[in-house]
Amino acid sequence: MTTATTHILRLLRWGRTLARHGALRIIEEGASTPAPVRRLCRLARFGTLQPREPDYARAFQAIGPAAIKLGQTLATRPDLVGEEAVRNLLTLQDSLPPVSFAAIRAEIEASFQAPLETLFASIEPDPVGAASIAQVHKAVTTDGRTVAVKVLRPGIREKFGRDIQTYEWAAAHLEAFGGEATRLRPRLVIANLKRWTARELDLRREAASASELAEAMHSFAGYHVPAIDWDRTNGRVMTIEWVDGIKMSDIAALRASGHDLKAMARRLVLAFLNQAIDAGFFHADMHQGNLFVRPDGTIVAIDFGIMGRIDRQARVWLAEILYGLTTGNYRRVAEIHFEAQYVPSFHSVDEFATALRAVGEPMRGKPVSELSVGQMLDGLFAITRDFDMQTQPHLLLLQKTMVMVEGLATALDPEINMWDVAAPFVRGWIRDELGPEAAIADKLREGVRTLLGLPDLVRRIEDRYPAKGGAPEPPPLPEIELVWARRQRAGNHKGASWPGYLLAGGCGGLLTWWMIAQGWVG
Repeated sequence: MTTATTHILRLLRWGRTLARHGALRIIEEGASTPAPVRRLCRLARFGTLQPREPDYARAFQAIGPAAIKLGQTLATRPDLVGEEAVRNLLTLQDSLPPVSFAAIRAEIEASFQAPLETLFASIEPDPVGAASIAQVHKAVTTDGRTVAVKVLRPGIREKFGRDIQTYEWAAAHLEAFGGEATRLRPRLVIANLKRWTARELDLRREAASASELAEAMHSFAGYHVPAIDWDRTNGRVMTIEWVDGIKMSDIAALRASGHDLKAMARRLVLAFLNQAIDAGFFHADMHQGNLFVRPDGTIVAIDFGIMGRIDRQARVWLAEILYGLTTGNYRRVAEIHFEAQYVPSFHSVDEFATALRAVGEPMRGKPVSELSVGQMLDGLFAITRDFDMQTQPHLLLLQKTMVMVEGLATALDPEINMWDVAAPFVRGWIRDELGPEAAIADKLREGVRTLLGLPDLVRRIEDRYPAKGGAPEPPPLPEIELVWARRQRAGNHKGASWPGYLLAGGCGGLLTWWMIAQGWVG
């Protein structure tokens, strides 16, 4: 088990890297930052020269692979890190120098327990892409198909495991301070990061996500998900159909090839809405490097490591919220937030509706080209603190993706507006899903399910609520022993306190830095 001293030393080392890029200032100067965390920040930046403008993206990239993923997670949290940091983190490039082909070959052969030549007729030794978790090589299978082979970096699972343990430890201590830290739920942020990276570190799950998305989008014309080669896919290697096309980021090449960029922009927005609202399962990493355009104009998505999922009730709420904001029905939007329990019941629905109006009205009546989904969602985040709204991770990931899609669509067609494209789709979806016919069908299905499920329901209620009473258990989070709780566990440390542990860890960190500076520690 990793000790508290190890966690503190890691945090101090990472803090020093953040300080060199000016990225520690946002924590140290935060109005709600607990005093012990401020002291840790001062210790970490001691003796460093900080640039005037912080560069969060480069700082996380310098720390390493797990930090890159943490930075991408924080890019969904403007309420936690602020708009300036989010804009910078969105430039974070998930790329690292490639590992040698000899190591990649060994990884493929070990995972399949077979020589490389039995799987591929040829494979290019130079990767076409190298990210923090895996790198991709172009290959030809033994049956003559051109494919992309994605291989995990050797030892990456173990490294992620160590770093995320420290993230969990730090988040538990931060949340234990109470106040604003409790509302922002840093432990849940790390829990989501852990879940996302667990999916990315098992390439079978990424392959399954691609397969599920392909199934959900099979009837949507002009959008394609590459096919998985399941015979050449396992937990450490994923083989997928090779994509020939122009990157969506290359606007000049798309225009030179004669593509209708306006139609493409609308199709991209509608593809996302179909995924998020209709299917409830969406590609949550839709940056321009993960989208290609084939000669016939078909949009092809790649890299399915980060996916978002929204249940049907949340999709109904989301559709009503979007439609209410576009039509100015702020009262209904406020009611939905209370029905969804996003806002605690002790607040006033009318007051919340007024706050929503303050966000929405400044944008109403303006030309379509001046409206922005990103601005609207940023405004919603700004009022969360006043109404004690706890973070909803699935909506944060959706928000990040919506802003990303809007940026891509605007690059293709500067005159497009997400609201203008989305409103007819959302209106139609609400009519189909919430109209009279749908309501009757839902009630019939619900009634039949309820009748058939009554016996099992009674048994489960008896199991969960024994005669003495009780309540459902909360979602599991790892048990973290807080530093200041050790006095209760170890009687011989009665005089120990959090400042004492912090001072001891800080001194150890300073000693470590000095040894590194002297070249004694690699």
